[in-house]
Amino acid sequence: MESNKKTVWGWVIYDWANSAFATTVMAGFFPIFFKQYWSSGVDVNMSTAQLGFGNSLASLFVALMAPFLGAIADKGSTKKKFLLFFAYLGVLMTAGLFLIHKGQWAMAIFVYVMGVIGFSGANVFYDAILPGIAGEDKIDFVSSLGFSMGYLGGGLLFLLNVLMTLMPQKFGLPDAAAAVRFSFLSVALWWGLFTLFTIAWVPEDKSAAKVKKGESLVTAGIQQLVNTFKKIRHLKTVFIFLLAYWFYIDGVDTIIRMAVDYGLSLGFESNDLIVALLLVQFIGFPAALGFGKLGERWGVRKAIYLAIGIYMGITVWGTMMTRKEEFYVLAAGIGLVQGGIQALSRSYYSRLIPKNQAAEYYGFYNMLGKFAAIIGPALMGIVGIFVRRILMPPSPTAEQLISVGKVASRWSIGSILILFIIGVVLFYFVDEKKGKEQAKYLADN
Repeated sequence: MESNKKTVWGWVIYDWANSAFATTVMAGFFPIFFKQYWSSGVDVNMSTAQLGFGNSLASLFVALMAPFLGAIADKGSTKKKFLLFFAYLGVLMTAGLFLIHKGQWAMAIFVYVMGVIGFSGANVFYDAILPGIAGEDKIDFVSSLGFSMGYLGGGLLFLLNVLMTLMPQKFGLPDAAAAVRFSFLSVALWWGLFTLFTIAWVPEDKSAAKVKKGESLVTAGIQQLVNTFKKIRHLKTVFIFLLAYWFYIDGVDTIIRMAVDYGLSLGFESNDLIVALLLVQFIGFPAALGFGKLGERWGVRKAIYLAIGIYMGITVWGTMMTRKEEFYVLAAGIGLVQGGIQALSRSYYSRLIPKNQAAEYYGFYNMLGKFAAIIGPALMGIVGIFVRRILMPPSPTAEQLISVGKVASRWSIGSILILFIIGVVLFYFVDEKKGKEQAKYLADN
């Protein structure tokens, strides 16, 4: 039906909208601008730690509130309202990055953290809407379509932003620093404007349980959350999957957030890293769709295994690369699997949960994903600092400082491999058939 197609595209276009933040801000310009502008003069490993801890702080906040807010949204049929609240919080904070001046690293981290909270918080409810707009036979493709359009939309705006920084005068801007600041503003406008289509085309789900007379929405949400914990003995399959997801998506999220910073620590030019990010975006656009079809024909589990295996190879490759051409190869590999593993994990999880409690269960899903993103960036920062302190001689020369910094950075990215290994082992023990039976039981009780 046309109305269903319109609803699907209303849902998909939000990925097109918010991916500008993930690409231009999180993966692209913020790490570079933070290291070279807001943290100018700070040791590279220390600025990496500051950025890693900032990402971890944002993730911790979202992780703690996600199941609670999801339960409230389920109980009051307010998934869409919560999505819009967090989305426009992110829009406002992204615009705020435009106003922060050189050297104000603490303010930059604060505004960035609030922006990530808006971005990540909205995604809890964006994911939860998916089971209500696509049946099981199409959910893998629709989920992949969202990521695919996100890569395309985020990539197109990022390309424009890159051109602004390379040729600022042609855009009426004085220098590259001003171009980066205006890029943050363009992301806010892009995100805010395209989200209007989601507002217009995606209806609020009215199928949630009604709040009892005299009972507040918050109280009803808390009670639902308590009831879910009481049913935990029926959630073994969900629990194992979430644990597996926690570990392997940690590696994915950490590479997304820290790859540019890692490249800078190895001494690559920022323009080389920007080209690599563009490769990820435009390879990711068709590759995400391809993984959606692969999931339908080959099986979702096998496709997820394939993606994790490629990520393990990427991590090992990252510890050894020395030339910018190798970074491009790494970027192409990431582009092939990044959207696929995210999309198929999201749709696979939908098969294991009761549909009438989707926001709450996607709250748990995003909670563990964000807890994983706490561990990954912090792990890189801690390992990098630890290795640097061990290897650094008492009175290092400038050359020794650079050399030890590069070795520490390689160890930091290599530490991520263990997370993929744990994730794939746990995923092996997920029983999809049993999970569907548990989901049906929970929906009926």
